[in-house]
Amino acid sequence: MGAAGTSSNARCGGAEVGRFAVQVITGRWFSVYASFLIMVGAGATYLFGIYSKEIKSSMGYDQSTLNLIGFFKDLGANVGVPAGLIAEVTPTWFVLLVGSALNFSGFFMIWLAVTGKIAQPKVWQMCAYICVGANSQNFANTGALVTSVKNFPESRGVMLGLLKGFVGLSGAIMTQLYLAVYGNDSKSLILLIGWFPAAISVVFVFTIRTMKVVRQPNELRVFYHFLYVSIALALFLMVVTILEKLYAPRSAYAGSVTVVCALLFVPLVIAIREEFTLWNLQKQQENSISPTEIAIDKLHPVESTKPAELPPPPPSSSSSSSNQEDKSKSSSPSCFATIFKKPPRGEDYTILQALLSIDMSILFLATLFGLGSALTAIDNLGQIGESLGYPTRTISSFVSLVSIWNFFGRVFAGFVSEALVAKWRFPRTLMLSLVLLLLCVGHLMIAFPVAGSVYVASVILGFAFGAQLTLLFTIISELFGLKYYSTLFNCGQLASPLGTYVLNVKITGMLYDNEALKELAKKGMTRSSVKELTCLGVRCYRKSFIILAAGTFLGALVSMILVMRTRQFYKGDIYKKFREEAKPSEIDIVEATASGR
Repeated sequence: MGAAGTSSNARCGGAEVGRFAVQVITGRWFSVYASFLIMVGAGATYLFGIYSKEIKSSMGYDQSTLNLIGFFKDLGANVGVPAGLIAEVTPTWFVLLVGSALNFSGFFMIWLAVTGKIAQPKVWQMCAYICVGANSQNFANTGALVTSVKNFPESRGVMLGLLKGFVGLSGAIMTQLYLAVYGNDSKSLILLIGWFPAAISVVFVFTIRTMKVVRQPNELRVFYHFLYVSIALALFLMVVTILEKLYAPRSAYAGSVTVVCALLFVPLVIAIREEFTLWNLQKQQENSISPTEIAIDKLHPVESTKPAELPPPPPSSSSSSSNQEDKSKSSSPSCFATIFKKPPRGEDYTILQALLSIDMSILFLATLFGLGSALTAIDNLGQIGESLGYPTRTISSFVSLVSIWNFFGRVFAGFVSEALVAKWRFPRTLMLSLVLLLLCVGHLMIAFPVAGSVYVASVILGFAFGAQLTLLFTIISELFGLKYYSTLFNCGQLASPLGTYVLNVKITGMLYDNEALKELAKKGMTRSSVKELTCLGVRCYRKSFIILAAGTFLGALVSMILVMRTRQFYKGDIYKKFREEAKPSEIDIVEATASGR
C-alpha cells in the first residue's frame, strides 16, 4: 500500500509539473521573454559600421557605392508594409518564419560574395541581398513587438521601450558573440548575422501569439524587474567594451559572452516566477469550493418534475453576430468614402485615414530628417573613425557604444515618457522634439571633432536614434489606435529610407568621395589608380554633418507643430478606453492567464 501510494503521488506530482510547464510555455510572460530574445537578433542591421569596410575592400567599391548599399539596407529595414499586411491575414508563426528565411538567405549570400565563394555579384545584386536580409527585421518586429503591444495595451510605452531596447543591445551582444566565436574576423560576422537571428525566430515561432487582454495588478512591477535586468546587461556590455579597448585576449571574450548569456536567462526566471504565482492563485481558487455546499445541493429535494415554462431562447450569438455583420456591411460606407471623415484622436483609424492625416504627414517629415540623419551617421561610423585615424578595434567600440546607448534611448523614451504622460500629461510629441535637438549636438561633434568627441557623439547618436524609434511607434499607437497597428507601425518608418537615400547617398557619400578625389589629385593620381577610394582628415565629413545638423534642426521645428496639435489630446486620459474594456476580464485573470488565452 505504501509503495502504491508513493507511486500514485509521484504520478500526480509529475502531472502537476507537466501542467505547470504547459502554463509557462503558453503564458503571457514566457511570450514576453521569447519576444526579448527575438529582438536581440533583430538589430543586426546596426552592425553595418563594422562589416561595411569588408564589403568595400573586397568588392573595390568607392564610398558612394558603399553608401548606396547602406541605403538599400536601410530601405529593407524600414519598408515593413509587406510584413504588416501579411500579419493582418496570417498567424504570427507564419510571419516569424518568413522573416527567418529572408534573414538567412540575404546575409548568407553577402557572406558568400565577400569571402569569394561565388563570383563577384553586380552592385544591384548586393543591394538586393542586403535589402532582403535587412527586411527580415520588420517581420521580427511585427511578429513579436506588435503582438506584445496588443497583449499589454495599457503598458505599451513600457513594452515598446523594453523590446526596442533589446533591439538596441543586439549590436553589442552580437559583437561580443562574434569576437568570442570567430575572433576579429568581420567577414564571419556577416555569417553570424545570417544564422543567429533566424535560429532564434524558428525556436520561438509558436510561442508568440495574440492573447486576450487581462489586467494584472503587479504588471508594471514585473516590467520594472525586466528593466533592471536589461540595464544591468547594458552596463556590463559598456564596461566590457571599454576594457576590451585596453586588453582583450580571446578568453576575455568567451568570459563576457558567458555572463551575457546568464543575464539573458534572468528574464526567464522572472517569467517562471510570475507564472508560478498565478498557478498558486489558481489552485487556491479551485480549493476554495466548499464540500459542504456540494453535499447540501445534492440533498436538496426536487420540488417538481414538471419543467418550468421558459421564455423563448434568444437568438444564438453566431446568428446574431452574422446578422449584425450583414447589416454593417450593407450600411457602412466604403473605406474610400471615410478617408476624410476621421474619428477623434485615440480611436481606431483606418489605414488610409491615418496615412492621409496631417498628424502622420508631420511625423513623416520629422522622421525624414531625424531617423534619416541618425542612420546616416551610424552607417558611416566605420569610415568616420578611419578618416580620423582610429584603429579597427576602437571603431568597433564606437559601434558598440551606439548599440548600448541605443538601448538606453529606447528604454528611457518608453519608461520616462510613460511616467510623464501618466503623472503630468506631458506630451510624448514634445519629447520627440527635444530628442531631435539633442541629435543636432551629436552631428556637430562629428563635424567639428576634438579629442574623444567621437566617443561622446556615438553615445548621443545611439541614444537619440533609439529614443526616436520608441517615441514614433508609441505616438502612432496613441493617435491612430491599435486596430491596424501592424500596418501603421511599419508605415510610420517609411520616411527613414527616403531620408537616408538623400542624406547618405546623395550628400554624405558624394561629399566624401569629392574630398578623397582631391587627395588623389594632390598626389598626382586618378580614381583608376586605386582600388579603394579613401579619405583621411577632419574635412572628409565636415560639410555633410553640418548639413545633417541643419536638417535635424528643421525636423525638430516641424515636430513642434504636432506638439501644438496634440496638446489637448495628451491632457486627457488616453488609456481610459482600454481600462474599461479590460474590466470584465480582470476578475478572470488567473483562469485567462493559466489557459494561455
